[in-house]
Amino acid sequence: MTQVKNPIRMKKDHEIVFEDEHLVVINKSAGLLTIPDRYQHDKRNLSSLMTERYGEIFVVHRIDRETSGLIMFAKNADTHKALSEAFEEKKIDKTYLTIVQGTPSPLESRIETFLVKSETERSKIIVFKKGKWSITDYKVLESYEGKYSLVEVKLLTGRTHQIRVHMKHIGNPLLVDSKYSGKEEFKLSEIKRRKFRLGKDEIERPLISRHTLHAAALGFVHPATKKRMAFEVPLPKDMRAVVNQMRKVVGVIE
Repeated sequence: MTQVKNPIRMKKDHEIVFEDEHLVVINKSAGLLTIPDRYQHDKRNLSSLMTERYGEIFVVHRIDRETSGLIMFAKNADTHKALSEAFEEKKIDKTYLTIVQGTPSPLESRIETFLVKSETERSKIIVFKKGKWSITDYKVLESYEGKYSLVEVKLLTGRTHQIRVHMKHIGNPLLVDSKYSGKEEFKLSEIKRRKFRLGKDEIERPLISRHTLHAAALGFVHPATKKRMAFEVPLPKDMRAVVNQMRKVVGVIE
C-alpha cells in the first residue's frame, strides 16, 4: 500500500491525493458531505466542489459526512461505468479504521447479516431478514484493556451505514456514534476519571465529537491503464488523539 506523501490541499476539509484524466482520489475530512444535502442543496459538499473544479464529475461511491478518509470520483462516463462495475463485482478494496466500545470476540472474524432501512426510525439501518445481504470483515489491531479497541474493517459489500450497524450488531458499537451508540462525543475525563483535573473556569473539550470511523485505504485496478492503484492515508488528528490517550491512560493488551 502506498502512503500518500504530497497531497494537494484544496481547503481544510479535503485534499487531492491523486488525479489523472480519468479519475480523482480525495482525502475528505469529517463534516463534509459527499453529495448535496436532500433538503439544503446549497450546503457545502464534495461533489459540488469537484464540479466547480472539473466541470462534469461522476460520483463513484460515498462515505458518510462524519466519516473521514478516501473517496473517489470519475471524470468521464466510461470510467464511472467501469468503476461502478468493479464495485458491484467486489473488485475494489476498501479498508476502514474505527475505534469501538469493548473488544470484539473473536479478535478477527466476518459479520454477515441482512440490512434494511428502518420503517420506524428515520434514516436508520437495522438488521432484518428481508434486507440486503451484507458482509464485513474485521480485525482488532489494539485492545485497550478490553474496554475499547482500534479495529481494521474491510467491506465486501457497500450498504448504507454498514460498518456502524454491523459493529453494533456484534455488541461493539463505534466509540462515538449518535445514531447507533447514543454517544455524541468522547472526553478524556471518561478514561482518566479521578485523575482528571480542570483549571478554574476551564471547560473540557471533547477529544472527538463525530463518529469514530476513517476510510484509511483504497485499492483498485485503474480502468484505463489497468495498473493496480493503492492509496492509504493515516488517522486524522481527532482519532489519533483518542488512540494516543487510550494507549497512554488505559493501556494496550499485548
